[in-house]
Amino acid sequence: MNTHDAPSVLPPADRAVAVVAEDLAGMRSQAFGLAARAGLEPFFCPVRARGLWGRVPAAWWPAPLRAVDPLDAGAAGLVFSVGGTGGAVGAALRARTRRVVQIQNPRMRLDRFDLVIANRHDEISGSNVLLSRTALHGVSPERLAAARAVWLPRLAHLPRPLVAVLLGGSNGRFRLDEAVAARLAGQLADMMRRDGVGVAVTPSRRTGVGVCRIIREALAPLGGWVWDMQGENPYLGLLACADAVVVTQDSVSMVSEAVAGTAPVMVVDLPGRSRRIGLFLRELASAGRIRRFSGRMEAWPVGPLDDTIEVAETMRRRLGLG
Repeated sequence: MNTHDAPSVLPPADRAVAVVAEDLAGMRSQAFGLAARAGLEPFFCPVRARGLWGRVPAAWWPAPLRAVDPLDAGAAGLVFSVGGTGGAVGAALRARTRRVVQIQNPRMRLDRFDLVIANRHDEISGSNVLLSRTALHGVSPERLAAARAVWLPRLAHLPRPLVAVLLGGSNGRFRLDEAVAARLAGQLADMMRRDGVGVAVTPSRRTGVGVCRIIREALAPLGGWVWDMQGENPYLGLLACADAVVVTQDSVSMVSEAVAGTAPVMVVDLPGRSRRIGLFLRELASAGRIRRFSGRMEAWPVGPLDDTIEVAETMRRRLGLG
């Protein structure tokens, strides 16, 4: 069991949910966010491939339960499995007295789960499938209000309107290297000069050191603030306090969390391609919730777009959780 994420004493049985997934921040945040919105108490059970099996798809593993502590994962009557690897373990854990909710397309038979919660851009369907426009998350109005109370005074030195910039990083589909960072830094600096906005930037764990340096060197002389990855993470505070948000397109989770707030969201194009993320962004653009970042501050009327609470309520109803 991952003792950082899991309590030393398990939650009450009627509210406990075991989260079975690879130890990745995005997967944990989706599962924990859904649990919070459903009134459940999650504990984390990391999936770790053993030996040579880490080199092949989890769906081919002959004994998926060897990748997780079965005593931890089986301690609850409800399991959230996440992604393809977590899904292989979740399907193996499913039993008459244990229900499994799969988050994301498992890339295996959907009837091996009690429910599958996926995004519309996953392009799957079935009687046990619930679809969401955005990734699941825990960015609720209550959490945003609490973060705003903490961070508004801390960001008071920055000009208004305040633009929050959420930086992702290179992955298998998109590239955010130093060359791309230099272009983005120039756009942000020009926006500060031309539109008189304040800028606060938060990198992520995937953001390269060189990318952060380029952004900081371009913006700091103009009064921009870039988190140095030390101390309290300002991410939620920036979402709560910003008048507009700029976010790189590599992360469905970051875009989903950004549109759950009340600020207009502008998405930064990156070199690369992903059909799924393209479908996702086009749907949000059609809903008027996002626009492409053109290097200028833009403001237009928007409201929060967040399907997580509806998905959580439907899940509770379908599973008879009350």
